[in-house]
Amino acid sequence: MAQASLAQRIENQEARVAVLGLGYVGLPLALAFADKGFPVLGLDVDADRVDQLSSGSSYVDDVDSEALARLLERGTLRFSANFDDLADADAILICVPTPLSKSGDPDISYIVSATREVAQRLTSGQLIILESTTYPGTTNEVVLPRLEEDQRKVGKDFFLAFSPERIDPGNPQFNVLNTAKVVGGVTPECRDLAAALYGAALQQVVPVSSATTAEMVKILENTFRAVNIGLVNEVAMMCDTLNIDVWEVIEAAATKPFGYLPFYPGPGLGGHCIPIDPFYLSWKMRTLDSRARFIELAGEINSGMPEFVVQKVVDGLNDEAKAVRHSKVLLVGVAYKRNVSDVRESPAFDITSGLHERGADLSYHDPHVPTVEFDWGTLESAPLNPETLSGSDCVVIVTDHDDLDLDMILEHAPLVVDTRNSSAGRSSRARIIKL
Repeated sequence: MAQASLAQRIENQEARVAVLGLGYVGLPLALAFADKGFPVLGLDVDADRVDQLSSGSSYVDDVDSEALARLLERGTLRFSANFDDLADADAILICVPTPLSKSGDPDISYIVSATREVAQRLTSGQLIILESTTYPGTTNEVVLPRLEEDQRKVGKDFFLAFSPERIDPGNPQFNVLNTAKVVGGVTPECRDLAAALYGAALQQVVPVSSATTAEMVKILENTFRAVNIGLVNEVAMMCDTLNIDVWEVIEAAATKPFGYLPFYPGPGLGGHCIPIDPFYLSWKMRTLDSRARFIELAGEINSGMPEFVVQKVVDGLNDEAKAVRHSKVLLVGVAYKRNVSDVRESPAFDITSGLHERGADLSYHDPHVPTVEFDWGTLESAPLNPETLSGSDCVVIVTDHDDLDLDMILEHAPLVVDTRNSSAGRSSRARIIKL
């Protein structure tokens, strides 16, 4: 009866949806359901975030403040920092961070904490969906036992599923609405309810046989990218040794209409997925006395790219008869990818650390990131103008935002280390060093 009742409320768009965690994943999801008319509660432990959102101001690049304000005015969306509000929800979507610990092991403390809060307030017939990326088995082994306390039974007293987030910040083509949603339940009843809920707000739902399968889907997606990026990064280093332009090699290879998919080298991996998610699987396999060798090797190569960039700067300055110590080095772009303000796991941090340790005088420019706290100090974005560029001994292009004036960089900077092939096809007075 609980399943039928919730299914009917979902069909009528009356199901009360709570989204726990209002970051790059949770906030767009909350707006997607609210826009379809569902009553939505966005919950976050950060009271300042809640106050900002309640005032109609978004801090997430892909969420428009006007759209947020419109839904607040309509009354389908509200925000809170009070976990007690979860008791009124029909469905709770958990979208909390899952970083790696300092030792490189999965840190699921946010999942455990969120599950504990949900379990304390769990009411009959609620649907709980974990969206946070994690290792295969987390939903069954970590979340389920805590929800089944007090003799509650999954598939009868409550419903539990996993649906991996597929948010790509700054992607103008694909968003939470038009990106297929994979859903796996602990039981078939759990899967069907979760699929019905997402199907009521999103364009395509892909049910799979279990929550563990859905967890593995997410890991595979990002492992595919991490391994292929690791491959092309190693090829870039090989081409550097062989004095071959890796960008020309990739461009020519990409003309093959079958059997090849182009990936591109870069200064290292950033963001909330590729640098982290594959290591969840690697850790899981180690607990089973097995290894994820491709993941480990790709991780080793990708994590070495910032140092490769640092060495390019050192060698470039040496060729100009300058020591890196006391040289003025300007980083252009510190976000982990173009056209976003997200600096999570950005390779810019490792690059600046390597240059700082060698005594470089560092500054940065990023139109999307006004201030950055590095491990060695806090900097504000410097203006990008001819004076700043000509006053630098070396400019390192880390992130090539669309609104960067690359022509001006190449016109006025004496030395450019270009990690993104931004200078391809451009004339320049600067000496350009590519990966």
